[in-house]
Amino acid sequence: MGHRDAVTCSDFNPNHKQLASGSVDKSLMIWNLAPKGRVFRFVGHQDVVTGVHFSPSGNLVATSSKDKTVRLWTPSIKGDSKVFKAHTAAVRSVAFSHDGQKLVTASDDKSVKVWSVHRQCFIYSLNQHTNWVRCARFCPDNRLIASCGDDRTVRLWDTSTKHCINCFTDYGGSAMFVDFNSSGTCIASSGADKSLKIWDLRTNRLIQHYQVHSADINSFSFHPSNKYLITASSDSTVKILDLLEGRLIYTLHGHKGAVNTVAFSRAGDLFASGGADCQVLMWRTNFDTKSYQDVQQQCGRRSSPDPHPHLADIQPRGPRLNYTQPTDVQVDPVLHDFTCKFNFSKSVRAGITGVNGDIIDQIKPTPLNRQDEELILDLASGQMHSVEVLSDHPSSLDSTLQHIVQQLDILTQTVSVLEERLTLTDDKLKECLLQQSQILKDIGPSEEEEELPVN
Repeated sequence: MGHRDAVTCSDFNPNHKQLASGSVDKSLMIWNLAPKGRVFRFVGHQDVVTGVHFSPSGNLVATSSKDKTVRLWTPSIKGDSKVFKAHTAAVRSVAFSHDGQKLVTASDDKSVKVWSVHRQCFIYSLNQHTNWVRCARFCPDNRLIASCGDDRTVRLWDTSTKHCINCFTDYGGSAMFVDFNSSGTCIASSGADKSLKIWDLRTNRLIQHYQVHSADINSFSFHPSNKYLITASSDSTVKILDLLEGRLIYTLHGHKGAVNTVAFSRAGDLFASGGADCQVLMWRTNFDTKSYQDVQQQCGRRSSPDPHPHLADIQPRGPRLNYTQPTDVQVDPVLHDFTCKFNFSKSVRAGITGVNGDIIDQIKPTPLNRQDEELILDLASGQMHSVEVLSDHPSSLDSTLQHIVQQLDILTQTVSVLEERLTLTDDKLKECLLQQSQILKDIGPSEEEEELPVN
């Protein structure tokens, strides 16, 4: 069976064959994605599992917990684990460096700590946060660490000098999640102020600001191409942002309750989400099967990125008239779309084997019931292949008002981008004028001026 309490974190194995998830139920689940694959439940933490991350090789899984420890697991039937202890309060996140040699953790003891994986020991601590630290991540070349926390700051650290080299403070609430894009040129952060911000590290400028959720943004994930980003929010939705266009393009309503985690697979063809409804949902994307221009052309036909209701969004599941007994949902493998591929939370236990005190469950996805029926969304065409009858539609006036508000948000973001570009142009112009002035000074007075007679 699946998690017995809220899902808090998730990550894909780089080998594309496994998905890991952690939960308030104190367990780590390793889901094998092959048909009829086994699932392992690892029990060892004494409190909520707050973070999970696969090593670059896929041979290890690191977890963090409110029990003040970090564990390093072997994601196989053996389920061996090693315990790391150095924090004095709950550990909120854990992540491998991109070479797999180190771990970075964030804790309620206001510190960020770096660990050696092979020596299995604590190396050094970063201590300038003044409140709980919620998240910490290595950049792709491992030279920087980004961290954020309840002191409403995002800090950048130099891993060679151990110094804080930058601090972003423009936040209206706790900063809950931070990460680098795949090229390491930008960082994004999100949190309790319902916004997501992206900073260019080369210029230290805020380049994008999204205010598309109505509650905390708990997690997000960059697509490997850096063209898209997905967000998970306490407003029960997952949203997909187009980073090149700077706008929201899709809203997914698969969860009942807060969505706590989202994660793209390393190839970007899948992403997973988990939430307070104890469910782990997997979705298939078409980001890599269609050209970016084709996707933009189709998405641009929509009048608004997030109307409600809209058939191009996956809406909340509700009761239907003339209900019939559900059967297996067959998904055409040639469809390149967003597909809720598995619902891991409601499965039949096939067997339990205890190994070294760990519980191991073997499951396979079961036929989905009425509330878990798949809706298949074609991102390229913006059409539903399966549509449910919805109740309690908002009035046309409410829809119109929501449409106006969303258009104003888009206009605000556009103005912000224009202001940024005007500022850059102004700076460039000033630089050119200064250079021209310096050249004139170097040339000195003209020959005609020097030959003028003096009376």
